[in-house]
Amino acid sequence: MNREIKLGNRLVGDGHPTYIIAEIGINHNGDLDVTKQMIDAAVHAGVDAVKFQKRTPEVCTPPEQQKQMRETPWGYITYLDYRYKVEFGEKEYREIDRYCKEKGIDWFASVWDEQAVDFMEKFDTPAYKIPSASITDHALLRYTRNTGRPLVISTGMSTMEQIRAAVSIVGTENLVITHCTSTYPCEPEELNLRMIQTLREEFPCPIGYSGHEVGLVPPQVAVALGACMIERHLTLDRAMWGSDQAASVEPSGFERLVKYVRTAEASLGDGVKRVYESEMPSLKKLRRVVSEE
Repeated sequence: MNREIKLGNRLVGDGHPTYIIAEIGINHNGDLDVTKQMIDAAVHAGVDAVKFQKRTPEVCTPPEQQKQMRETPWGYITYLDYRYKVEFGEKEYREIDRYCKEKGIDWFASVWDEQAVDFMEKFDTPAYKIPSASITDHALLRYTRNTGRPLVISTGMSTMEQIRAAVSIVGTENLVITHCTSTYPCEPEELNLRMIQTLREEFPCPIGYSGHEVGLVPPQVAVALGACMIERHLTLDRAMWGSDQAASVEPSGFERLVKYVRTAEASLGDGVKRVYESEMPSLKKLRRVVSEE
């Protein structure tokens, strides 16, 4: 089974280093300077890509929620106005594109609607992400697949039947499926990381993990269970305003996360028992009975 795809210049899948994504999402709160600081932190941590979220607010915000009022850093405004405040336009994404190229890091986005796909087609990103909220939007799945770019599909809030239906539409070529639980933050009891194995058994494509938990242990477990892609939200400060901040990882934590994932994948080995050269001094010193075999 050829369980791999190419994202930019990287091969992702079994036998390749884990592809680690720092999800900036909307944690930038509409501030391009904050965004650049987050990109810098991701580069310093050694991740492979940063990811954003692209929405068309009037399309993605349910009509009954658009006029609801809420307190924000920009004052007491409607939910629709808030969605616009955290949405970057072409000018900002041109600068993000330039800055990421300067820093030598890939970037791409979750696309929430067809207009967002059209917008992102202005840029040469290595993939598109279908967020968990949109896995049942079959028209969006077809529209995004028709771009010809690799797809990453997240599976939070979904049944196996809904996942199968989505995969039947896009196929398994140039596809990564990421296990996910869409709770922010998510308790360990609901992470269900063994779903990574379940997805690997059913779908002949790379399987990843998109986490929203507090802490750094689950990504290592996910890699041990076969995940070849890890995505976690990045923030400059978990106390910042925003719904995703509490489930995010601060820069120093992201450095450790990358280090731990690299240690985990190096530790797995190939499952073939051998006596290492480094063991020989211990063998000579400690073994009292030599086998006749």
